[in-house]
Amino acid sequence: MRKTTALIVTLFISMLTQAQGFKASEVVTFKEIEGKDDLVLNFFLPTDFKKNDGQKRAAVVFFFGGGWSGGSPKQFYAFADHLAKKGMVAISAQYRTKKSHGVIPSECVKDGNSAIRWVRKNAATYGIDPNRIAAGGGSAGGHVAAATATTTKFEDPADELSISSQPNLLLLFNPVADNSEKGYGYDRVKAYWQDFSPLHNIHQETPPSIFFLGSKDKLIPVSVAKDWDARMKALGIDSEYHIWEGQKHGFFNYKGKDGGKIYQEIVAKMDAFLKKHGYIK
Repeated sequence: MRKTTALIVTLFISMLTQAQGFKASEVVTFKEIEGKDDLVLNFFLPTDFKKNDGQKRAAVVFFFGGGWSGGSPKQFYAFADHLAKKGMVAISAQYRTKKSHGVIPSECVKDGNSAIRWVRKNAATYGIDPNRIAAGGGSAGGHVAAATATTTKFEDPADELSISSQPNLLLLFNPVADNSEKGYGYDRVKAYWQDFSPLHNIHQETPPSIFFLGSKDKLIPVSVAKDWDARMKALGIDSEYHIWEGQKHGFFNYKGKDGGKIYQEIVAKMDAFLKKHGYIK
């Protein structure tokens, strides 16, 4: 497990250099951590954005990957920049990890819930429709996004819990969806995996989702994407999954000057899904 986690962290850190050149419009603290660095949201805002302008824009909150052990919000800067240009309020969130704050995986989900709750609470200030807030993420960040949509067992009691932390749509990039003994991370979460595993907590109110995966991903089998899709559709929830042949874990990341061919293909699929659900035109 240590070797696998180190590989994931190294993979995602190496991708961050490709995201350079994208700069957040605004950085806002959403959670104070005693004795440690506070947590921030990196906002990418539409060109016509003004605070308190009465608009009802769709929003998205992205969570980075890194095995719950490391990583950086910069991983999703390219996606956030793209969606801001499409008129969305796009956010790349920070959350605590083992490396940054010495926490266990359940705390990562608590922070994910806190981030979405903060965005919903402050929706009017940022011209956001509180009923059109998507969550997205890659690998462990995909887990955080999916967990905010499927389980309520990992909430921060300091939050204003009367405000929902559940997103209205999911954008999942090779997400850690299965935390059972057959899935990823079981040894680290076995005491609470049944509440922690998004795949095993899909319910009637889980929001629609799109699931991206490479066929050669050694951490997330294609069977997980198929199982997720089947469980969603059995409940009548819109679900898509797309498999890229020959691609490995982290294949979706932005690469080079224009993101690369696969990145562009994924963005096209993502945009079509967002358009279908009324998040972009």
